[in-house]
Amino acid sequence: MIIKNGFITDPATQRAGIYDIRIENGLIQEIAPDIPAAASEEIFDAHGLTVAPGLIDTHVHFRDPGFTHKETLHTGALSAAKGGFTSVICMANTSPIVDCVSVLDDILTRARAEKIRIYQAGSVSHGLKGEELTDMDALKTAGACGFTDDGIPLRNAAFLYRAMEKAKELDMPISLHEEDPSFIKNNGVNHGPVSEKLGIYGSPSIAEESLVARDCMLALQSGAHVVIQHISSGRSVELVRMFKALGANLHAEATPHHFTLTDEAVLKYGTLAKMNPPLRTETDRQEIIRGLADGTIDLIATDHAPHSREEKERSITAAPSGIIGLETALALGITFLVRPGHLSMMQLLEKMTINPARLYHLPTGQITEGAPADLVLFDPGEKWTPEQYASKSSNSPFTGWELYGKVKAAICGGHVV
Repeated sequence: MIIKNGFITDPATQRAGIYDIRIENGLIQEIAPDIPAAASEEIFDAHGLTVAPGLIDTHVHFRDPGFTHKETLHTGALSAAKGGFTSVICMANTSPIVDCVSVLDDILTRARAEKIRIYQAGSVSHGLKGEELTDMDALKTAGACGFTDDGIPLRNAAFLYRAMEKAKELDMPISLHEEDPSFIKNNGVNHGPVSEKLGIYGSPSIAEESLVARDCMLALQSGAHVVIQHISSGRSVELVRMFKALGANLHAEATPHHFTLTDEAVLKYGTLAKMNPPLRTETDRQEIIRGLADGTIDLIATDHAPHSREEKERSITAAPSGIIGLETALALGITFLVRPGHLSMMQLLEKMTINPARLYHLPTGQITEGAPADLVLFDPGEKWTPEQYASKSSNSPFTGWELYGKVKAAICGGHVV
């Protein structure tokens, strides 16, 4: 295949311009301004399109095994491909939990049948109980790409520090869900005027900030690559900025919903705007954007969290937290970060391609000769409206929004997926 006339935007090499790309045997063979095609080569005319490395999401829930009425590896892969993602990292809070090699093996074996690259994190603790470390050596050997108890905070600081030391020894990232439940009365909604209107207490930002402060210190002390997941508080962003400056190997994820919405959305969208950690204030949203702009936040991750319609139709306190995000993430980044001038297209794509690839030691994330042919082709100026999803679930507040940036094709390993 030759991709002709596309505008390459590659953060790894900082290449930006109109080039052709020749793909052979799943790899990028040649990048040049005008590559002549052989009779046997398929031509993909990308005139007017941006050609970027296939997007990489470091934080998804494919609910498989255990909750396949919400999503499966297959429907998750379809959703990812539709959104331009060619690599995803699944969280470990499945049923059974990914705390042993047999569960990891099952997922990775089935994942190989899908058309995108599905990676799997192992849990930090057995049973997500925060008491006993998993066999992190064995999980790494079996193919785990990182460690996380996402969904549940690790409350024992000494236990977490041991886990960080082990992760550093293995040169693996450890990702942390930062919400201290002792501060939270009703999860999923920020504590403030909105929660008071709803007649509930909610989840105050100190629940996140207190653990972020502790874990930034542990990261600095341990030297491990530590990821603060789905950051929601402006003070948390400032803590990460400060400890990065002190030399900690810190990373932070921002989700599209946290840089586009505030807790006011709960009044309009109800449970479709309920998530952990919750949407917070406009000040917090602006601080997240500032953190993205100055590099404090180096990853954009969706926290793709499918739930059934029946579950989301429960009351605000009974419904589960989370929304789907794979199919709208790039467009939300273009619409709310690039078009207003907060980030360049290169900066946006850096946080969705090469930064996650380097952190998780993935072979993709760049458009270079000899690299895997994982690419996304999109029109940054095309308006579209999300209505139907490839995901098994449709729990999104962004349905019906007018967005910019339409994915036209995703290519993984040289195949259009």
